Amino acid sequence: MSKSTTLKTASVLAFERKLDPSDALMYSGRWEQRNQHPDWKPITVNEKSVRGTISNRLKAKDQDPAKLDAQIDKPNLQTVDVASLPANADTLKTRFTLRVLGGAGTPSACNDSAYQERLLSVVREYVSNYGFKTLAYRYAYNLANARFLWRNRIGAEQVEVQVNLLEDGNVAQSWTFDALNQSLRGFEVDSEAATALEALAAHIEQGLCNERHVLLEVVAFSRLGDGQEVFPSQELVLERGRGDKSKTLYAVNHVAGIHSQKLGNAIRTIDTWYPQSEATVDLGPIAVEPYGSVTTRGAAYRQPKQKSDFYNLLDNWLLKDQAPSEENQHFVMAILIRGGVFGEAN
Repeated sequence: MSKSTTLKTASVLAFERKLDPSDALMYSGRWEQRNQHPDWKPITVNEKSVRGTISNRLKAKDQDPAKLDAQIDKPNLQTVDVASLPANADTLKTRFTLRVLGGAGTPSACNDSAYQERLLSVVREYVSNYGFKTLAYRYAYNLANARFLWRNRIGAEQVEVQVNLLEDGNVAQSWTFDALNQSLRGFEVDSEAATALEALAAHIEQGLCNERHVLLEVVAFSRLGDGQEVFPSQELVLERGRGDKSKTLYAVNHVAGIHSQKLGNAIRTIDTWYPQSEATVDLGPIAVEPYGSVTTRGAAYRQPKQKSDFYNLLDNWLLKDQAPSEENQHFVMAILIRGGVFGEAN
């Protein structure tokens, strides 16, 4: 399709996410019982009050040394939320479901029919050239390597992931992965898991292509050790009063859990196509975000000045008929699968 001289970005442009995880709930049990479906016990969030020490950096400039000494001599009293395995349980079970929805690239809201027609034409061209195979494989890989466990994966002796394809409430197919054999730094799969990973990726691709209904149940077992601490999501409390808890953990009906947003971030950590220079720290894959933002590093790796951010790539592709590289086409489509509001700024 030739570019249009009058085509402009729609002022209203929104996409629904196509990978839709539930919250993950956390349970405790024994490693050797993971395939026996015993009555795994929910992990609860409890409060703990501690008498710590002052360890943060203080403003020492123009301060009286005696006052500084008095500050650091004080105890640091705080109340925090904690979650742990019981003393007789060595394994964390984390369970959530994941819906894979069709219609990737089709906006849920767009107030410019010409722009929508051009957008759908570009999406059809991408699907014709590449399909969703590359993206589906990377999403499947992040299920297999248990990236979604975050800190609960670190230091675990063993981690096993079971992914079940659900049909009419029953398990139609199942795949099992040794998560620690799958890298977090790339997407090279070990030979034993290759066949299972390709089969799982094929179903995710079919879901994105709207060829079938895809609902996955993901269950991860992380062997941490008897009584070890586990790490649910931490709630963001913007306004804390004096004496409030300094850490609040997430729970669903008193069961410790991980936010669906955090699961989604882990699953879409597939962007290895962002610009990298010799000065860039090798981060491995980063989450698919319009500006390549990595909040833990306080940096964005797809800067508008480099023309590598989502908006520049999308506008050049649609408005100027300048198709990005194959890698950046995958990135743009991954953003549309992620969903969001991308209309023209007022």
